[in-house]
Amino acid sequence: MRIGAQMYTTREACQTLEGFAETLRRIADIGYEIVQVSGTCPFEGQWLKEQLAKNGLRCVLTHTPPPRLTGELDKVLADHRVFDCPNIGLGYWSFNEADNMSLDSWLETYVPIAKAIHEGGAYFMYHNHNNEFKRIGGKLVMETLMEAVPAEQMGFTLDTYWVQAAGADPALWLEKLAGRIPCIHLKDYGFDRSMQPVGEGNINFDRVFAKAEAGGTQYMLVEQDNCNGEDPIECLRRSYEYLKACGFR
Repeated sequence: MRIGAQMYTTREACQTLEGFAETLRRIADIGYEIVQVSGTCPFEGQWLKEQLAKNGLRCVLTHTPPPRLTGELDKVLADHRVFDCPNIGLGYWSFNEADNMSLDSWLETYVPIAKAIHEGGAYFMYHNHNNEFKRIGGKLVMETLMEAVPAEQMGFTLDTYWVQAAGADPALWLEKLAGRIPCIHLKDYGFDRSMQPVGEGNINFDRVFAKAEAGGTQYMLVEQDNCNGEDPIECLRRSYEYLKACGFR
């Protein structure tokens, strides 16, 4: 398994192409060779390809804005082919009817999108928060999603923090999702529910690593949505050093 940086961590610095390019350089300087692109300013596929090559990086996953998935999927697929990224992700869904994000609307919208992405030569990845661990119709939302889309058409970017925040067990869910977790998110869970660099909270990462490897995970992507006032690059660095000490690179 390889480790990488989820750039949603550094999104505030990536709202211009200049800041985006500089952030890629700083991530590479830490030692990361893998990134996920998420939360940045708009960019062209060729621009990203050149910046990745310049810094010795590879993008293995994106979180792509829903309007692009629903309105310009052919362009999304073409862009991902340009910068050689095999996984196209959706980062969030509330499963709340009040904000027009019900479970039914997800199924209506994204079941066919997952199929189209598969037919286009890529893989659709759904990223969980804690919303997926509530019950709708007597069943966990996660279970409904697993059943609604075939494994060859959709994987899960399981997020260790958000599983724990929902009161569930990250290692157990990695086991349940074996075979559909090529990429996962690592962030640690502080005693006050804060997000922490990997190794500085309370998640049992030894179990996470074992279940991820057994389930076919290729990339463990460090993400820290909230760095609690610290420099996001420094948080990514501390996570990198912990994971390196655990034998990953």
